[in-house]
Order: sequence, then C-alpha cells, then structure tokens
Amino acid sequence: MTLVKRDIFEAAKNFDFDATVRAAISGDFTAMNACYECCDRHADGDAIALIQENADGSSSRHTYAELRDQSAQLAHYLTQQGIQAGDIVAGLLPRGHALIVTILATWRIGAVYQPLFTAFGPKAIEHRIQTSGAKLVVSDVANRSKLLEVEQCPAVMTVADAQGQGLEAGDADFWQSIATLSTDFAPVMRSGNDPFLMMFTSGTTGLAKPLEVPLRAIVAFQRYMIDAVGLRAEDSFWNVADPGWAYGLYFGITGPMSMGLPVLSVDGLFNLERCLEIAKKYNVTNLAGAPTVFRMLIAAGEKVADQWKGQLRVVSSAGEPLNPEVIRWFKEHLDAPINDHYGQTEMGMVLCNHHNLAHPMHMGAAGYASPGHRVVVVNEETLEELPAGQPGILSVDVENSPMFWFNGYKDMETTSFKGRYYLTGDTAELNTDGSISFVGRSDDVISTSGYRVGPFDVESALLEHPAVIEAAVVGKPDKQRNEIIKAFVILQEGYEGTLELAEELRLHVRNRLAAHAYPREIEFPEELPKTPSGKVQRFILRINEINKYNEQQEAKQAVS
Repeated sequence: MTLVKRDIFEAAKNFDFDATVRAAISGDFTAMNACYECCDRHADGDAIALIQENADGSSSRHTYAELRDQSAQLAHYLTQQGIQAGDIVAGLLPRGHALIVTILATWRIGAVYQPLFTAFGPKAIEHRIQTSGAKLVVSDVANRSKLLEVEQCPAVMTVADAQGQGLEAGDADFWQSIATLSTDFAPVMRSGNDPFLMMFTSGTTGLAKPLEVPLRAIVAFQRYMIDAVGLRAEDSFWNVADPGWAYGLYFGITGPMSMGLPVLSVDGLFNLERCLEIAKKYNVTNLAGAPTVFRMLIAAGEKVADQWKGQLRVVSSAGEPLNPEVIRWFKEHLDAPINDHYGQTEMGMVLCNHHNLAHPMHMGAAGYASPGHRVVVVNEETLEELPAGQPGILSVDVENSPMFWFNGYKDMETTSFKGRYYLTGDTAELNTDGSISFVGRSDDVISTSGYRVGPFDVESALLEHPAVIEAAVVGKPDKQRNEIIKAFVILQEGYEGTLELAEELRLHVRNRLAAHAYPREIEFPEELPKTPSGKVQRFILRINEINKYNEQQEAKQAVS
C-alpha cells in the first residue's frame, strides 16, 4: 500500500515548518487517506485516542487500535450499501464513541464526512442533506425524529439506546450491524486535493453554502495545533467546541488525532459546574473554545480562580474577537495566557497569537499570519495592500500562501476571490508591529458623525465594567449622525438595568475610548441572539433597529 510521504507529518511533529511546507507542496498527493493519518498510523500499541464523558455521567477510554478495528467494520458495512470513495456520509450525532467511528470509517473508504449539528431543526438538516446528496445519515435515538420531517431523506443508521430501542422502520442498528464484520479494511487512497469533509457556512444572505475541505488541509490543521494552540504530547487538551462546527471538527478531532493525541469528548449539558468538574477530573492544561465560554468562567469569579489557577498552561480563543478584559482576567486570576485566533470555516485558522511561536503580543489584535499564509489588509475596490493604520478588507494572498486550501463553494459562484486575493469580508487594520487588528464584519462597522467605529472596541470597553457580562453593539439609523451607537448589555447577577446604570456605562465607555465612540443608547435585554455555535448575531439587532426607525419615520410622515 502506497501512502502519502511521511515527511509531511513527521516534519510537522518535529516543529520543522519549512520542511512541512516543502513536503506539502512536493509530496505524493496521489496517495493519502484521512483515516490512516488520524488513526491507523498511531494504532500500534495502546495509545489512547478518545476519552469519552457521557451525558449520564459514565465515561470510557478507547485506543487508536480499537478505533482502527471498529472503523474497518463500519467501512465494510458502508461499502455493502454501495457507498464508495467520494460519496457523502452525514453524521447527526452527539459527541461520542459512535461519532468518531463514523467519521473514521467514512474516511477509510475514501468517502466524505458531513457534520450535522445536533441542535439543528429538520429544515436546516434537510437543506444540508439535499444539497450534499448524502447517501447515508448516521444518527442516534435523541435526534432520529428530526429526520422524519426531512424530505427525500437517505437511508438511516441509528445508534440504538441501551435497551436496543429507538430505531425507526428500515433503520440499521449501528453497533449490531457491524459486530460480526471483519476488522481488516485497508484505507482507500485518494489525492490530496480530494475532499474528506463537506462543510456548510452561513453568509449574510441566502441559505448556508457548501464547501469541500481537501485532504491536504490536514497539514494546515496540524500546523495550527502545533504553532497556535501549542499542543504538546504531555498536555491534557480540551477543545469545548462542538464537532458539528468547523472549529470543533477541524481542531477538536482532526488536528489532535493527526498527531496521535487523545481527544477529550464531553457530551451533555455544558454549564459552569460541569466544566469545572471535567477540568479537574482530567487536569486540563490546554483549553480551547469561544469567548462565550471564557466569559462564563469570568462571571463565576473566584470559584474558577480557586480551582484552575496554576493548572492551565495555555488557552486559545476562536470564533469571535477576544476582548482585552478577558486576556487580563486570565493572566491575573488564572496565571494563564489566553490568545486570540482568527479563521473561517472556509480556510481554517490563518491569523493567530501563537502560543508556540516567538512574536510580540499586541493586546486586542487578532494576531499574526499563521505560517504558510500571507495575510494582508487591502482596499476592496483597488486591491491595493494598505499600510498600518488604514482599515480595509482582511485578505489572504493566495499565490503566496502554500497552506491555504479553500477553492470556493461547491457548485456555487463566489465573489470572495479577486485577483490573487481571497477576501474574507471582515474589516481589519494592520498595526506597525505586523499584527492585524479585527475591526468587524464589513457591514458591522458603524459610521457615526464621519467616524468609523468598530463594535468590538465598544463591546470591549463595556465588558471592562463590573456590571457587564456580555455586550453587543450595532449602528442605529440617525438623521443627524447617520448612525448612533447602540449597545445591548447583559448584566451580571445583582445589577439592574436602570437609567442610572445606563448613564454610568455611557460615561465609562466615553472615558475609555473617545467622545464619539460611546453608546448613546443602551438596552438591557434578557439575552442576545446567537448562532447555535454561540456567536452573537449583531445583524439581527441591527435589522430590528432599522425596522423600528423606518416605522417611526412612517408614523411621523403620517402625522404631518
């Protein structure tokens, strides 16, 4: 069996970036398999691949050798159903043993794994399944009923409950179906440009867009784990992101397993008590997740500090900009550096404050270009690369980025590629030290009295006030100023959203930032609109304000 040249992954494990890039560019990409890279090559001996914490409080450990054998058994079942290399297998599964086996088996036969987030409703699932053309959906009892409402749903394989119940008519029983099948199934070799993941990403308009992730992206995923996350063999690593989304699938499963390290998988309710319990049980030293999680920890204050101080070695944040106040809190109360990382489903992580690379740390900046990527700020119209201090569109110079793997959406046109650049759609600003600061989504930037104000700065200032746990800032239409800054603030327990507190927050931000960059209006809702992965949806707040403004203008015109 011919395999991809081992120098690609050996160079990565040895922290030799130049050798990794050379191997990635010149390697034999006609022979590559994700199951081999993320399982089989680590399966000699008793190395642990999966540490599973279940919702019912039970736990288990699974070796790479066990996963190799079980994924081979499921691979036989898949091929018996006529599924072959290049076909799509979708997983509507919670974090767990069956999920990992499903992913690896799909990869083993050269097929493409498609994640379906378990919080999706039937229509979201239907769009993704119909668009991808999935040949099989693997589900569990808790999520199986959603598929009953999916039109043209393909065949279903279900993980039955402990009593063997929960299957619908025609379903295959996951564990029973593979129990007697052979554990011998050689990985099907593919090209490095062939896909191994089918992802969907939401834009500002339209339904979620499909994109294929090629096998060669595994090299970039592993580099991110080494360079940015700073993952070491001795670490107890926990990525709290759900594998139904890119950050959890790319860097909670694929990245660590490509290095032969254990994946800590935690199913069930996620709250402060459970988080602290898991962290203590497994002595977590390397933590990754979204700022929403870290704000939850900060809100708990001393309870978190007492347990975790001195235990965490490094912390990585991704998904939305990391507020400076969070950075200061982690340093002061946990004695742990928390670094901001920027990326997209389309390209992985390309702009980071790396834990394992030596460079200055610019407070509040998204970071520096990840090795193998040239990241710049350009004028969207002229494509001129902008100097420090001038906001523009954050872009990747594709011609000079050997680790960049995104080629566009599947069967869809995109305007994201212009000239030699991939335009992310985010507004950013180059700093004099070479770092890049995230300003906001292009349509999130607020234009007020001739000033352009990034919502991130205002939100960061608000979060520094002891009363605030979360904040979202948008531009509200205004005849005089074009827009005014409006803040939606979630308060810490013990505070009330009074007029006096609103004024105090306004003065706090005004003093913290500038006379023009403070919220003239503050609202105290019970919650903020968020995506299933926890990102605040500013656009919903902004649209609501636009609609209310238009209604007010229409009412005034009717009176006059």
